Amino acid sequence: MKILRAIHTVNPALGGPIESVKQSSAILSRRGHVVEIISLDAPGDPWVRAFPVPVHALGPGRSSYGYAPAFSRWVRERRSLFQAVIVHGIWQYNSFGVWRALRGSNTPYFVFPHGMLDPWFKRTYPLKHLKKLLYWPWAEYRVLRDAAAVLFTSEEERRLARESFALYRCREVVVNYGTAAPAVDLEKAREDFFGPYPELREKHLFLFLSRLHVKKGCELLIEAFAAIRNSSPVHAPHLVLAGPCADEEYLRHLQRLAGAATKDDGSITFTGMLTGSRKWGAFSAADAFILPSHQENFGIAVAEALACGTPVLISNKVNIWREIEADCAGYVENDDLPGTIALLKRWLATGPDARMAMKDNARKSFAERFEIERATDSLLEIIRQSYQ
Repeated sequence: MKILRAIHTVNPALGGPIESVKQSSAILSRRGHVVEIISLDAPGDPWVRAFPVPVHALGPGRSSYGYAPAFSRWVRERRSLFQAVIVHGIWQYNSFGVWRALRGSNTPYFVFPHGMLDPWFKRTYPLKHLKKLLYWPWAEYRVLRDAAAVLFTSEEERRLARESFALYRCREVVVNYGTAAPAVDLEKAREDFFGPYPELREKHLFLFLSRLHVKKGCELLIEAFAAIRNSSPVHAPHLVLAGPCADEEYLRHLQRLAGAATKDDGSITFTGMLTGSRKWGAFSAADAFILPSHQENFGIAVAEALACGTPVLISNKVNIWREIEADCAGYVENDDLPGTIALLKRWLATGPDARMAMKDNARKSFAERFEIERATDSLLEIIRQSYQ
């Protein structure tokens, strides 16, 4: 098949969906399918050239929405060349632009909302939600209504998507989703990670690896870590906060909070964004991965931790929490300060044998639920069903 994927940007600093698109596109290509990407990036953006399949950068569009007439025109002129179009994300022009180009045609399109229908946004940003209410009936409602399928990456995401807008109609399908296992030697990767951070060797590490953003529960994590660290100074753990931050003021806020909460004892390390071998080394070196998010559609980093056999400590707002709990691959608590403290305390109270069992469970959970080949099979099956 020839498949077109539409996404606002392929900038890897903006999170997990881009990494999954990158990996699954490479797998589809290896299987003999032809995959092309259209985005609203500028043609000269460096991340465009680094993608494993062709990226047609048709931006930059106007404003953060990304309106670009050339985007819809490009799709309309070439729509008969593709057996399927996959839209990643809503609320920006890559989704509505595809709808405009394909309406009335025989080319089916599929939409991954990637958590953007979660009611958390409605509660947290009420003014933005009012704007979306005005926009919804004539744009995104029609995008979802006319899609061959709207693809959710967990049953929890599908359930929550129904709660944001009264006017809601689409063909809902839950698909497998995931990432690739590390294609590196983990022992060497750990050395690559420790190279710039030799002070972390032999320490018991809690790892947060994600964008530094308010929805990720970063403040909760810092405060919870300080609470358990200060109450148990002997053999105390160390917290690594790894990830990019688009807001410099927010990053400075987190650094100040970390210093004040731990009395500047050096027990929290900010690494910035980790990629490649260093990223896998961080996962492998950690005792446990922690993500106390207030909203998380899937959590590619959760799956990456599992792939390394690293147990995960997550909030019940990470939409795959039921699967993690069922597989005994980590612990789950509420996305508040008591819940985050409980996550850390439960792990510290877990004995060596139980930790080893949880590490084995993490690997099994990844292999059975979140491995990228399974996710690719699931996506292809949905596309094929649209032609039956």
